[in-house]
Amino acid sequence: MQRFVNDPDFIVDDMLTGFVKAHRSVTRSPANDRVVAVAHPVPGKVGLVTGGGSGHEPAFLGYLGAGMLDAVAVGEVFSSPPAQAFYDAIVAADTGAGVACLIGNYAGDVMNVRMAIDMAADDGIDARLVVATDDVASAPKESAGRRHGIAGGFFVWKCAGARAAEGASLDEVVATAERAVAATRSICVGLAPCTIPAVGRPNFSIEPGTMEFGVGHHGETGIRTEPMSDAGKVSGLMATTILDDAGFDGARRLAVMLSGLGGTPSMELYVLFDGVER
Repeated sequence: MQRFVNDPDFIVDDMLTGFVKAHRSVTRSPANDRVVAVAHPVPGKVGLVTGGGSGHEPAFLGYLGAGMLDAVAVGEVFSSPPAQAFYDAIVAADTGAGVACLIGNYAGDVMNVRMAIDMAADDGIDARLVVATDDVASAPKESAGRRHGIAGGFFVWKCAGARAAEGASLDEVVATAERAVAATRSICVGLAPCTIPAVGRPNFSIEPGTMEFGVGHHGETGIRTEPMSDAGKVSGLMATTILDDAGFDGARRLAVMLSGLGGTPSMELYVLFDGVER
């Protein structure tokens, strides 16, 4: 494995050090160096918190800022931050109007955020939880509440962040976030397995000429292996899967996001978008 790392065991700390140096509008919390927050939170605004394992950049750190997130709890690669980190992020984001915790549906994250919310309540901070459940491959439609969150997090942060920036109450921000969750669907395709720096080798293999359809957010194998095809057919399969799951009964105006998760060049993403649009 060839990567730009110093010590693989400290890659998250090294990343955070570089991140706050590159982005002077954010700062590491003095209470917890695994919490990054906006340097100057807006008084009286509902705070927005998220977090999760590292390795998904720009999520979650890249969405800190005006109209978006106020604080992020940072875990090890693909590992949930502890409850204390989420609590410290809630404290960093709170300016008196309450805090909305907007996370993906992963067991460790949900458990630790719930503990953090209880800790915050003991301090008189009103914090609420909204969980993104947009990954259609992770559970059948009849069990949609068990689905994981992938791209849905972005839309939840954006919609809830805009509402909070307008001066909305915590109840209103949470309601907006929940509507975004209900309206969002995601599907992933993998062409190559990922390698965690501290492990140094792929966690599974994808044979040449094949792709993993419905691959997981952390590089897990997909729900099925498909023959590799041209971009038009792949994008059509992805779009059809999402549209069928949504079950629209007429025309809709949709927002579309294609993410390469750091591994797919923009050139290829635009080729895929052409197929999705069609």
